[in-house]
Amino acid sequence: MKLIIGLGNVGGKYTFTRHNVGFMLADKLALNNGVEFRDNSKLKSLITKFYKDGEEFMLVKPTTYMNLSGEAMRAVIDYYKIEPKDMIIVYDDLSLDLGKIRFRANGSDGGHNGIKSVIKHLGSKDFARLKIGIGPQPPIPAEAFVLQNFDSQSLEILKDVLSKSEEAIFYYFKNGIAKTQNNYN
Repeated sequence: MKLIIGLGNVGGKYTFTRHNVGFMLADKLALNNGVEFRDNSKLKSLITKFYKDGEEFMLVKPTTYMNLSGEAMRAVIDYYKIEPKDMIIVYDDLSLDLGKIRFRANGSDGGHNGIKSVIKHLGSKDFARLKIGIGPQPPIPAEAFVLQNFDSQSLEILKDVLSKSEEAIFYYFKNGIAKTQNNYN
C-alpha cells in the first residue's frame, strides 16, 4: 500500500487557504479516483483508499490541524505498518512561488510547523515530500499569509499545479525520488 498524506486544517473556513494545498491535492485525488473520505477518529484522520494500476493507495488528511499533523501521521503509519519508502507528504511552501512544485527525499522542517510535528513524531527527517509553492509572501506575517484564501487568479494557477502534482505523485511511486525530481522540480 502507498500512503499519500496531505497536510492542512479541517473546517470550512480553511478550505481555500494557502495552508491547505495538501488537503486540496488529496481531495483532487479522491475525486478523480471516485472515492470519498471517511472520518477515523482513532487515527485522527480522514481516510480513503483506491486502486490505480494494480496498486492500493491510501489518502490521509489529518484532523489534528496543521501544527499537530505528526500525531495523526504516526497513528496511521503504526496502524497500517507503512514503511517510509511507501509514503509521501504533501504540503505548502512559502519559499516556492505559486505554480512551482518540489520533491525532496528528506530535510529539515524549513519553518513549517506541520512538518516540524511530523519530524518530531517520526523521529526522523528521512521521508519523501512534495512541496507546493504558495509564495511569494507579501510583507505580512507568515501566519497571516498562509491562512488567507487564494484569490480567483491564484486558484486558476493552482488548478494546473494540482493536476501536475497528481501526475507527479504517481510518477514518484513508479520511478522513485531521483527521477521524479529530475522530471518535476
